[in-house]
Amino acid sequence: MDKPVCLIDTGSEGKLCVQESALQILQQIQEPVVVVAVVGLYRTGKSYLMNRLAGKQTGFAMGSTIESKTKGIWMWCVSHPAKSGTTLVLLDTEGLGDVDKGDSKHDTKIFSLAVLLSSTLVLNSRGTIDNRAIEELQYVTELTEYIKVKSSDEDEDDSEFVKFFPSFIWAVRDFTLEHKINGKYVTEDQYLDYALTLKPGTKRTVKEFNLPRECIRNYFPSRKCFTFPFPTNPENVSRLESLDPTDLSPDFQKVSDNFCKFIFDRSEVKKLKDGHTVTGRVLGQLVKTYVDTISSGEVPFLENAVIAMAMIENESAVKEGLQVYQSGMEKLKDSFPLELKEVSSEHQHLSSLATQTFMKRSFKDSEGKFMKCLEEDINKLFDEYLCQNEDASKKRCENLLSSLSAPMTEKLKKGFYARSGGYVLFSQDFKDIVKKYKIQANKGVKAEDTLEEFLKQKCVDSNAILQADNKLTEKEKKIMEERDKAVLLAQEINTKEQKQRQLEEKMEAERRSNEERMRQMKEKMDEEIRLQREEAERALDSKLREQADLLEKGFEEKADKMTKEMEDFRKKNKEAEKKSDKLFKNMIKNMNKKHDENMKLMMRQHSEQMKAIMSMPRPKSDSSALLLCLLLAGLGGGGSGSGSCSCPCSC
Repeated sequence: MDKPVCLIDTGSEGKLCVQESALQILQQIQEPVVVVAVVGLYRTGKSYLMNRLAGKQTGFAMGSTIESKTKGIWMWCVSHPAKSGTTLVLLDTEGLGDVDKGDSKHDTKIFSLAVLLSSTLVLNSRGTIDNRAIEELQYVTELTEYIKVKSSDEDEDDSEFVKFFPSFIWAVRDFTLEHKINGKYVTEDQYLDYALTLKPGTKRTVKEFNLPRECIRNYFPSRKCFTFPFPTNPENVSRLESLDPTDLSPDFQKVSDNFCKFIFDRSEVKKLKDGHTVTGRVLGQLVKTYVDTISSGEVPFLENAVIAMAMIENESAVKEGLQVYQSGMEKLKDSFPLELKEVSSEHQHLSSLATQTFMKRSFKDSEGKFMKCLEEDINKLFDEYLCQNEDASKKRCENLLSSLSAPMTEKLKKGFYARSGGYVLFSQDFKDIVKKYKIQANKGVKAEDTLEEFLKQKCVDSNAILQADNKLTEKEKKIMEERDKAVLLAQEINTKEQKQRQLEEKMEAERRSNEERMRQMKEKMDEEIRLQREEAERALDSKLREQADLLEKGFEEKADKMTKEMEDFRKKNKEAEKKSDKLFKNMIKNMNKKHDENMKLMMRQHSEQMKAIMSMPRPKSDSSALLLCLLLAGLGGGGSGSGSCSCPCSC
């Protein structure tokens, strides 16, 4: 994007609505996103910081009057300067505390959306972090009115927020004080920590003092502070975006550079519950879900939003995986007809790629519903491609036999074989056709079936010519007739054995595909549990740091309360991990069960085919030599005084 666009607009009645054009931009972003949102009182220079992060001097509207310039939330997507394959999404929010607003809760809605959508939240203020500045952050204390974790827990506490909330940066503008506390120099982070120090006591005034500070400390997993000096002379502040960098204070530029570097290096990719990475596409869906929910007067439930996103993403993941498979098979289709082994091998390869594609995008498919859908759709397509390959093979073989037998067909029309000794001539031509057919490559899976049909068709002509040939005795005709039957029987056996081999190849392909699918699913399961565990560990680490700070400041009672809170937190996480593990194992068990059923069905078919082959009669005389003759040399001619087959059989 070369400039920002409005993402969430404030309508004439103050109702928030999402701009479809902005959603379309996010829909095109397949990369993970780092989302940085800035909030704060209006006319405090928020837009300048966001323009710096975009690497531009202008972009987000900055205005030069006391009127609030930005309305709603504006978005600017740029390539991340420090993380390849990642998009930096900058969100500039409407200034808080604008006197022109009629809705007293409007600012809290904007603040809540910034928290819900960002991975790093920048709070921009002027002057110092004093009690007045913190009291103006009543939006933090109202977050529980607009954000819930679970819909099932009506009385849930807000201790889970630390899992889902962004990292927190307080940017203090026009800071003129020395970094000293009790006469000692302190860092900016120590200054923020000091400003958030709680007061002991239980009086109402103490509770009111502590509440916003406790919310910031409890909700946000990490906190950082930057203090910016005045950027330039007071008369130039109103035209900051048009100033040459040399007109800016060196100290201001230094802090600005450090601020941008920290954001680029330390801001994390936006993630959903259990550590699922958010892409631009998913971010767009989250925006719509949260805005629609808040605008309708409902409270966004974080887990419900994740479930809704999972449904949308998993459906798309199935389509993407299927597209990968179908695209590859369509290319293979150009080479039809092929042997079954070649088609099965490519099916197995593409099925694995399709599963990889699905796994990359899917999440929270804990019952395997969408994975099963993908598998069934792939198998259905595979069967269709097998049929198309068979059709292509049959067509090629029929055309080949038609071409090879064209001279014989012409001779039959002219009565060439209707004479004494015609059967020997017919048999020799027939033998040549079969020999030429067998040495032809790329006939595919229907080679033996089509040859069997051809032999049956020509058997009628062969018998008619045989019976009309007065050169042969009745005994010789009887021998030749038996031999023709043996030829058909041998070819029928050959056809059934080929089908048996093809079924075995299909079973092997199914076995390997299932093994690969199970391997990928196990990897996915391990990865999701790892992300879930890391998320819990980060949240717990934040709570431990907060508890240590409370103990250091003498708040033993609050620290003890946190001990119980952390025990419950650990218990819930272990239960969630066990539940996830159980769901994944059940999913794998069910898919293996389905695979076993398919294999049993094919084994039953294999057994039935084998029985059919074994029950077929065999040629009466020297059948093995006869079959060798048929397979290697084609059909032999024979008869008294005629050119006979050169194989060792008695034909």
